[in-house]
Formats: sequence, structure tokens, C-alpha cells
Amino acid sequence: MERTFTLQEAQVLLPVLEGLLKKAIDGRKVMERVEKEFEQVSHRIFLQGGVQVDLAGLAKRKAEKDKATRQVKDALAEIDATGVQVKDLDIGLLDFPCMVDERVILLCWKLGEKSIEHWHSVEEGFSGRKPIDESIARGSRKPDEPTQ
Repeated sequence: MERTFTLQEAQVLLPVLEGLLKKAIDGRKVMERVEKEFEQVSHRIFLQGGVQVDLAGLAKRKAEKDKATRQVKDALAEIDATGVQVKDLDIGLLDFPCMVDERVILLCWKLGEKSIEHWHSVEEGFSGRKPIDESIARGSRKPDEPTQ
């Protein structure tokens, strides 16, 4: 069974996960920028033939891209290791599995939101987001926990 979180547990993890998510997003921006530069150089070489290329500069940019790629992979692996799901890196969307009334729902948070205020079913996805209600907010039980 996958790890589940109460709303409170997810809120506590949020600052750390937000930092990791931002690191992954920033790394991906570097990767995309360097890739675009490489495409422009390649296109210039194609159009102009034996144009001079700054090989040392390109090697440096490739090293920056490789470092950014590792940064993205490491940040995403750290998030994954917590049991939280990265649903969309473009908008910074995270889902936290949560057990409510013996079924798994997903607490849903998007980069820029101050706290976790939405949820959706596993089947619905982001488009089915709803405000968190009292049954989720009061701290749901995991199936193996005794009723208080």
C-alpha cells in the first residue's frame, strides 16, 4: 500500500517539498535554455558551413546542462521518496495520497498556493479539484489506526 498523509502531515512537509519543486523547475529551465542555444549553434553551422564555434564555451554550457539535469532528477527523486506525487512540473502540481473513509483521495497543491486547500479523487485529477471539507481537515484515520 502506498504511503498516505493526513492534511496536517502534508502541510508540515509542504515547505521542504516546495523548495525541491522550485529546484527541479529551475533546473529544467536551465536545461531548456542550453538546449535552445545548442539548436541555434547547430542551425548556424548548418547555414554557414565551416563557421567558427567556441568549443570551450559549448563544453561549459553542456556541463551546466548536465548539472541541471542531475539537479532535476535528484529533486524529483527526493519528492518521490516521501510518497508525494509530482503531477505537473510545468505548473508545480503535487498530490498527497490521503485516506478518508477507507478510500484514497489526493490532497492537491499547486506552486504559489499558501497551503493545501483542495483535493480530488484518484480518477478525477486536477480538473476535479474541490475545497477541503471537514472530514479531511479534522485528520482522517488510516485503516489500521484505531478509532478514538
